[in-house]
Amino acid sequence: MTIRVLLADDQALLRSAFRVLVDSEPDMEVVGEACEGAEAVRLTRERAADVVLMDIRMPGTDGLAATRLISADPELAHVRVVMLTTFEVDEYVVQSLRAGASGFLGKGSEPEELLSAIRVAAGGEALLSPAATKGLIARFLAQGDMDDDGRDRAHAERLAALTGREREVLVQVAGGHSNDEIAERLEVSPLTVKTHVNRAMSKLGARDRAQLVVIAYESGLVRPRTD
Repeated sequence: MTIRVLLADDQALLRSAFRVLVDSEPDMEVVGEACEGAEAVRLTRERAADVVLMDIRMPGTDGLAATRLISADPELAHVRVVMLTTFEVDEYVVQSLRAGASGFLGKGSEPEELLSAIRVAAGGEALLSPAATKGLIARFLAQGDMDDDGRDRAHAERLAALTGREREVLVQVAGGHSNDEIAERLEVSPLTVKTHVNRAMSKLGARDRAQLVVIAYESGLVRPRTD
């Protein structure tokens, strides 16, 4: 299958560079370009995009608002958003994950990293960009907008619906491990891990693995490293 990619960035030169790169791959194609968020949402629907490369800072409707609109639309449940950031150590990183993004990528990433991120997002395995450390994200998830106690309690209460094994798998997912890595750690098959991950997403109302990471930290199931 060909991965249909939408580019959303207010810099035309950057969109052109991304288009050339993406269209050079046999398994993906650019189906549209947008210079602001509202246009990105509209084109995502019209062009049946699978993955949206979304800049955070754009005039008009920004990338965060656009991502929330895409994530809230049941008809776009299959769409995965990868946020593009200038600085990966950024408060917007956590906001983008909470908005429904599947992950983020620095604009200074290598071409191979960008292409890999698109494939990973399309496969539902998106988490974080290769350049981001798990400790960084853990710290932002812990220190970022955590005043909404009601939401935190809601996450914690929903965890009660998980089985012991599903909680164990969720902890591993929050650590950034792939299904194969989790299977090796827990001495089960990758298919079993995938089943547990899918059940956890269903029970917790998570859109994808990135949302599982957010829930795991915000609920307190996983604590950020301090070292």
